[in-house]
Amino acid sequence: MRSDTAPSGYFTIPRRSADCVGVQMPIVQPVQRRWRGDVTFASRLGTFCDYHVMIRLARFLAPLLAGCVVTVLQVAMAVALLAPEKPFTERYSALVQHDSYWFMNIIDRGYQTIVPPIDHKVMEISNVAFFPAYPAIAALIRNTFNISTGTALLIAAQLAAWGFWTYLFLFCRRWEVAASLQISATLLILANPAAFFLVAAYSESLFLMALLGFIYWSTAEGRAARVLAAIHGIVMSATRIVGLVCAAFPLVRSVFQTGWRGLLKPRKWLRENRAAVVLTAVAACGGIAFFALCQLRWGHWDLYMRTQAAGWGIVPDYFAVVRPESYRWVLPALNNPTEMSQLSMTLGAMLFVAIAVCELVPAIRRRAGLPARAGIYFCAATIYYLSVSGVACVDMESMMRYEFSAYALIVLALLNFLRQFRMPPVWVRVFGTATVALVSATGLCLQGWYLWNFTRGHWVA
Repeated sequence: MRSDTAPSGYFTIPRRSADCVGVQMPIVQPVQRRWRGDVTFASRLGTFCDYHVMIRLARFLAPLLAGCVVTVLQVAMAVALLAPEKPFTERYSALVQHDSYWFMNIIDRGYQTIVPPIDHKVMEISNVAFFPAYPAIAALIRNTFNISTGTALLIAAQLAAWGFWTYLFLFCRRWEVAASLQISATLLILANPAAFFLVAAYSESLFLMALLGFIYWSTAEGRAARVLAAIHGIVMSATRIVGLVCAAFPLVRSVFQTGWRGLLKPRKWLRENRAAVVLTAVAACGGIAFFALCQLRWGHWDLYMRTQAAGWGIVPDYFAVVRPESYRWVLPALNNPTEMSQLSMTLGAMLFVAIAVCELVPAIRRRAGLPARAGIYFCAATIYYLSVSGVACVDMESMMRYEFSAYALIVLALLNFLRQFRMPPVWVRVFGTATVALVSATGLCLQGWYLWNFTRGHWVA
């Protein structure tokens, strides 16, 4: 019941809804939301009220809708336009190819192998060559809705793609990125020749969704944000082995926030950055748990690496990235996806050079938001370096797909960088728009070709 008078030092909260009646509370100074570099504040659970909940949900509604629209467009392009001309269910199932069958085998049979692993690819004998998060989530969807394994894999991947696009737009909202830059970034990612793997039965979308969610929530304050960051980090490291290294994002960000000199006193630095250290350790638990399973069940924690080496011939070359012969400059033939993967490796290196120029040249460099960008660059460079090291021994096969994750992170970091500039002159905007249009058109044409082949069972990446 509302009171017209209140004791000194108290005020009455006005009625917002039937569930939020007026109550007397001590007068406190209003808390001002502030931007602190790359840090934003997560919702706090104090003074809970459905009015505040609706306000918070409204902030997520537009990114959710935008992410859903982009994901639906991707699925529609793949199924309606480029899949084989068959009934709808078969067109949709055409997105289950190649590695998807290994995930189906893991879901249906569980992890099975002999020790040592067989020296060629036979999933019925040895299938411990893929991390468990994606098949585990797909298995949960299959058992919950009683659908086929292939459909469950597609739904899991496409829900994760929705999550990836949503986090991209959430970053844009947090950083107050102009609409023109948001559209350009969306087109550049959507038009990457390997972008269709986001909606195919592959683990790329789950890894990217978990990674962007980990970055998003670890750069926010509040207990809920830390919990969400930890959950995303565990899924990330349980999806791809490179996620174990990307879990160090909070540490890299802390180093750039506090400065390198703090590392000269490691004990003090660890005390002051205890939260980042704990979050990194928890985020890595997904991959560590998989290694622990391999040790307990088969007596070899590195059975994943052994299976990759035996069945796929993966022998890492950690110096491949500095070898000139690793880089190919010849335009690839459309019927040779390996050459496209080789060119992707070269183009990826050129992107990192462009980033170095943007961040180091005094005339254009920007310090605002640098800690978060440095962490994103670290994750992108890690994905690129470990991917190159792993596939160098097989002529960069599949690098087009592996490089896509690093490419998406680079676009995200560039959004943070470019948002700091004032409105450029008209000729700059026209040139930028024309460049984005040309790159997007070229990329979509290439993606259409590779997707057409992929849905017909041909190897692409």
